[in-house]
Amino acid sequence: MELLPFTAARAAKALLCRCLMLLTLATHCGPAAEAVEQVLTRKFHHLRSGAVREWADFNEEAEAAQLRLTFKAQANLAEQTLRLRHRDVKQTWKVHLNNRDIGRLPADENDMVTFWSLPPNSLIDGDNTLVVSSADKASDDILLGDVRIVDRPRADTLGESQIDVTVTELPGGRFLPCRLTIVDADGALMTTDAESSTTLAVRPGVIYTATGAAVFRLPAGQYTLYAGRGFEYGVAASEITLLPGETAVRKLTLRREVATEGYVACDTHCHTFTLSKHGDATMAERVLTLAGEGLELPIATDHNVYADYEAAAVAAGVRWAFTPVTGNEVTTPHSGHFNIFPIAAGDKVVDHAAAGWPELFREMRACPHILVEVLNHPRDIHGGYRPFGPEHHLSLVGENLDGWKLEANALEVVNSGALQSDVMQVFRDWFGLLNRGLRITPVGASDSHDVSRYIVGQGRTYIRSDDRDPGAIDVAQACRHLAAGHALVSLGLLCEMTVNDQYGAGDLVASAGDVDVSVRVLGPSWSKATQVALYANGVKIREAEISEADWGSNATGHQWKTLWRLPPFKHDVSLVAIATGPGNNKPFWPIPRPYQPSSPVWHPYVVGLTGAVWIDADRSGQWTSPFAYASRLVEESGTDFAKLISRLADYDEAVAAQAARLIHIRKLKTPAELLEIAGRNDSQGLRNGFQAYVDGWKECETARVVK
Repeated sequence: MELLPFTAARAAKALLCRCLMLLTLATHCGPAAEAVEQVLTRKFHHLRSGAVREWADFNEEAEAAQLRLTFKAQANLAEQTLRLRHRDVKQTWKVHLNNRDIGRLPADENDMVTFWSLPPNSLIDGDNTLVVSSADKASDDILLGDVRIVDRPRADTLGESQIDVTVTELPGGRFLPCRLTIVDADGALMTTDAESSTTLAVRPGVIYTATGAAVFRLPAGQYTLYAGRGFEYGVAASEITLLPGETAVRKLTLRREVATEGYVACDTHCHTFTLSKHGDATMAERVLTLAGEGLELPIATDHNVYADYEAAAVAAGVRWAFTPVTGNEVTTPHSGHFNIFPIAAGDKVVDHAAAGWPELFREMRACPHILVEVLNHPRDIHGGYRPFGPEHHLSLVGENLDGWKLEANALEVVNSGALQSDVMQVFRDWFGLLNRGLRITPVGASDSHDVSRYIVGQGRTYIRSDDRDPGAIDVAQACRHLAAGHALVSLGLLCEMTVNDQYGAGDLVASAGDVDVSVRVLGPSWSKATQVALYANGVKIREAEISEADWGSNATGHQWKTLWRLPPFKHDVSLVAIATGPGNNKPFWPIPRPYQPSSPVWHPYVVGLTGAVWIDADRSGQWTSPFAYASRLVEESGTDFAKLISRLADYDEAVAAQAARLIHIRKLKTPAELLEIAGRNDSQGLRNGFQAYVDGWKECETARVVK
């Protein structure tokens, strides 16, 4: 594992910069400026709380459970500053100097440099001991190092030099709410002296500005400044070398790179510390991050309360940039989490303690204005309950094993604050629900509680709706379109599909002939797609690799396009297109590690997903699900099992899997007998469907025994 991502060229430039700074200090400050820093350790140290390695990219054995540095010093009569660099911090790590509490490392996996005030007499004459440790039992591998003590107050340490930056949009030249990211020569987020205010939301190395302008100070050094505005915009970058006392003025410009006319950019899952009481984003800071990430329809979903961002957005001067929607994350003790919206003033708060889904959905239906009900992060465990865990849910056929009916109309298939180790996991769950006959819209969301750790709007949903005035979105129209499935899911990519030149996500296509499927992939220049696949009833039927040569002149915005002509389908299917690519490792929009990983191996990804297009191949005027087909075949075949098997040969493996479930629960055949039948059948769809069903059933049986 490379602990310090520090190239030789950057190292040389950093050393030169440091020498120039010391020379400047010696020239202008005289003897008092000598020995400005005491370096306690230069390298990164691998520490671990808990007994198990958290991530495979860390060494098998940690260096220690804590960092303990003993060093000689003199008692400080005035405030001094402790400088630390750390990465992958998730649990609580406390910093103590000579048994004195200095603070806690920010719970943030990003690589960053932080500065801590050492009050007078924190240091003592002789031996001193710095300890960074965690009492948490949960596994947390962190890197901590480059520890220095600076012989000056924290404000002076951070105030050595200054950056004055403005960000405007091209064309037009208007000042643009945006995210500023500042990293040092090692690529670590650098703490500045800026503080959150009416127009700024600040964290180490990150500043959201409502006005497109910011002035901040930081230690002299070599930096890269980035400006961005979320998924739809490019990124401007400027390298800066600052000497003590110097001010660098930068005028950066951003251009919209991804055209999303006719789509509203929505994050269906936004939190504040103000109301949810965890994370760190106050409501005043949240509205700045929403504007800075280019969201147009943010849904306020604090836990079991109704939040309204209207007043905060007006106070920050960003109300023009988006239309806030009041919602609620119904956070139950043992039944999962559901986002509901829109909420009208005076609506009764849903009883989150309702016992199970039947009672919970009755509570939700009692709120007359709600148009969208989203099952959130279905593979995560909260309150000991995992909605789509195999102990509760047979994913392949979309069946709840506790006898509960999912009455939500949307599913969070991408949650950028709680990504899945397997990018396809929740997509497969969603396919199972569609095949069961549920009309469920896929949504993407951030679940962000933070200013910067998890970026709001990183996971987002594009709703087919009027977006001409972001500050005056028709909320009811957008919510109705979302519930109807007219939506695309985005995490760094956008995938669009048009069928027969006119139908898109959520539309019903009457077609008994060839089906033309046009797929195009959009994304900013800093996010690339490498693969696109087309699924029919959850089964991959087409795929294409996208190389750098394919991007060509379309590397900005419009990245790739193809037309697949499909032969006539024998029965109704749902079509979904998915584009994927490697995750961005740049500090201005990093893809976070999974919150509840299923594997210690992590490969960051970006993904774009279309909502389902419903192909009415039998021209019945409605879409018939695989479950409906399977039910009809089983009923019509009666006791003539050979007839059933023969008829299933005309259907795909999604219908076969649903039939296998019906055959099994009606005790017509055992799982072993289903496998035996599959083994001697010529139909690939039947073989695959029966095998997949038995595999899924076995997984559930094992999980329910353990439960």
